[in-house]
Amino acid sequence: VPLHKDLEGPPRKQDWSYRSVIGMLSYLCGTRPDILFATHSAARFAIAPKLSHELAVKRIGKYLAGTRDKGIIMTPDASKGVECYVDASFASGWRPDQAHDASNVLSRTGYIIYYAGCPIHWCSKMQSEIALSTAEAEYIALSQAMRETIPFMRFMTELDVVFPIYLPKPKLYCKIFEDNEACISMATSIKFTPRTKHLALKYHHFRSWVSKGYLDVVHVPTTQQIADTLTKPLDYQLFKKFRYEICGW
Repeated sequence: VPLHKDLEGPPRKQDWSYRSVIGMLSYLCGTRPDILFATHSAARFAIAPKLSHELAVKRIGKYLAGTRDKGIIMTPDASKGVECYVDASFASGWRPDQAHDASNVLSRTGYIIYYAGCPIHWCSKMQSEIALSTAEAEYIALSQAMRETIPFMRFMTELDVVFPIYLPKPKLYCKIFEDNEACISMATSIKFTPRTKHLALKYHHFRSWVSKGYLDVVHVPTTQQIADTLTKPLDYQLFKKFRYEICGW
């Protein structure tokens, strides 16, 4: 169950510094993407944490204690270039008892950028504006992911001048895995519909890259959408499967 403000919930039982622990967990996320979603979810309620938030942070700590010898196992694959898995969770924090709070209907963006089969950059964060549909939330997430992916592709091209590295043809190219067909249609079509014309122009900044063939947005089944682990709580079997795809264990 996603964490929420739990305004009527019982107070904390211990007086350790919630914010300090969240800060340390956030630092660990640099090498432990498997705790990124849980850590960011707990960090949202650092102002007035309740017992439910305290228990959630302790759960993360127990998980880390049991996997203290783990990190990321890099296994480069020379046949792969830049890849990006991106996903969104539409209004996942909605609660009928807190319907007046606009923050409950914000969607969450999650994406992970790979190079040569190795994870390079990952992110899990709330979107800054309210999406009106699942497809729109996915499109906003795709746009946010491309703001990191496109500069990364340019950076890799600059490095190639000094260090010979593998880049697929065409030289600037990225395969993006998305599990929402409507979002893919919005990203690859140049037409506007009555349901999409209100989208701000800033979310169409990557379309020229798609039309030139530098970005290829393809569909991936939800059961293979690795970015799912950055947007929502998963059952253990699916979490373990995606953890292996990201961390290698």
